[in-house]
Order: sequence, then C-alpha cells, then structure tokens
Amino acid sequence: MRPEEWIGSTTTRFGETENGLSKLPSGKLLKDEINSDPTSWLGQKHLEKFGTSTEVLVKLLDPDQRLPVHYHPDQKFAKEKLQLNHGKTEAWIVLDAPAGARVGVGFKESMKKNQVAQLVRDHDSTGLLNSLEFKNVRAGDAVFVPAGVPHAIEAGIFVLELQEPTDLSILLEWDGFAVDGDKDGHLNLGFDTALDALLLEPLSQEQQLQIVSRFEQNEAASHQIFKSVADNFFRADYLTGDSKKIEPGFGLFLVLTGDGVMNFGNGEKLGVSTGDAVVIPYAAGDFSIENCAGILSRPPKA
Repeated sequence: MRPEEWIGSTTTRFGETENGLSKLPSGKLLKDEINSDPTSWLGQKHLEKFGTSTEVLVKLLDPDQRLPVHYHPDQKFAKEKLQLNHGKTEAWIVLDAPAGARVGVGFKESMKKNQVAQLVRDHDSTGLLNSLEFKNVRAGDAVFVPAGVPHAIEAGIFVLELQEPTDLSILLEWDGFAVDGDKDGHLNLGFDTALDALLLEPLSQEQQLQIVSRFEQNEAASHQIFKSVADNFFRADYLTGDSKKIEPGFGLFLVLTGDGVMNFGNGEKLGVSTGDAVVIPYAAGDFSIENCAGILSRPPKA
C-alpha cells in the first residue's frame, strides 16, 4: 500500500513464503536463526507461552504518501476465516510530523455494512475520509489502533509501527495507490465476508482516551510509551540513556539520537548511532544504553 521497512521481521507478506523476512548482517534469515536456537533468542518463558513466534512485527512507514483507509481483522476473525493465530492490532509512534498533521481512527458515527460496501463499490475516497474521526498528532504521540477499526494516516507523518506478526489488511479504497484492491484488498475472502471484520461503531470516549499516549524526548528517565490497553499485544519503551536496566528478552531497539553504546549482561558491548536498528536476543542478558536514546519494541510479557 505504501513504501515501508520491516525491522527484525520473521513475518512474511500475505500470500508470500519469504518476502518480508529480515536478514541479519551474516546474510542469514532472522527467522531461521531463531528456529535453530529458539531458547537463546526468545527465552524459555516466551517459548512456553508463544512458541517460536516473536509475537511482534515492527515497521517504519514512509511519510511521502497518505495511507489509504483500511482496517485489519482481529484474532477471532483471523482464526475462523484464515486459520491464523494472530489478527493485526497495531500502534503508531509518531517520530516526525508537519504542523497540523492528522490521523483518522474509527468512524465518527455508527455505520451499516451496506453503507460501507457502497462507498467501496463507488470508489468514494472522499466519503470514506469524511466518515473517519481525525486526531491531530505531533512527534512523540502514540496511537493504539485495535483490530477492526478503520484508519488512515495523512502524508508527511513518519511512523514507527508495532503490530501483531501478520500482514492482514483489508482496503476500503485504493485509487491512486500501488495496489489492485479488487484483487488484493480483501484477503481472498471477498468484500462481503471481509467487511464482517470491520468495527462499524465509533470508539467510545473512554476508548479514545485509552488509545492515545506519548513519549517525551526531553525527559531524563526512561518510560513506557503505550497505555495498558496495548500490553496483551506488544510493548514499547523510550530509553533515554539513564541507568535503567532492561530485563533479558527479545527486542528491537531503534536509535533516535546520539552515538552511544549498548551494554549487555553477557559482557558484550555494541556501538550504535542514530538510525541504527538492533535485534536483541534473550541470551544477551539484561542491558542498558549510554550516550544515546531510542525506542525499544518488545513482544508482550510471557
């Protein structure tokens, strides 16, 4: 749907066998390395609860083009209709955004399935965009997007995205985007079935408050980014380079600022610079960072 970079991915694109999988500097696939030594990569508790799935997919989304209105199925729908263990609940962490930037999350008013189906058939992008509840966002904001909720991101917003480890998207519009929605926009289910995964009601006021949070780059102490609503799906922390030690576990660290060092409990040290992405195995032990700051993305607690 738009240019994006998958970071530390063991997930394939929908319908593909290898496309989407990340390679390590050695040239080997991360998925193969994890499968060959899952305890070292993920830890025993993780394996007992989740198996060899990393339970998280992390992406950087290119800001040059608007994200089309679309949504993702939840775990129940994915299991019943696609025989998959995960849906695609996701969250966005805004790394950069122009003044007045907006994201659309959920319908403004209750919709009926046939209303949405007509908008899709008519290729009515204006009608779909007007149906969404838009929020202003700025760098540091985070937005949790439950599965089933229709959403869109305006152009110019640079986002780090965490999600369940699937590539399941259902499009409500596609004109002007590099995708054939009639063919690829409904997960091979047909739109009549795919629309059953769409949340037709607007989010409640309480839900609206729960899905929005932020991280502060000027805070001295490392801190959690999402509210507890995300805990069953993934975790993210903004690490400031303070003395905080992170417990052992699989994770992905994106360096946002600084040229620093990661100090691991197994005695290893790793120099990092702004823009680096580091895949962290359980066997590295606990760790801390110095002279840099960034975002640590992790699976839910085992």
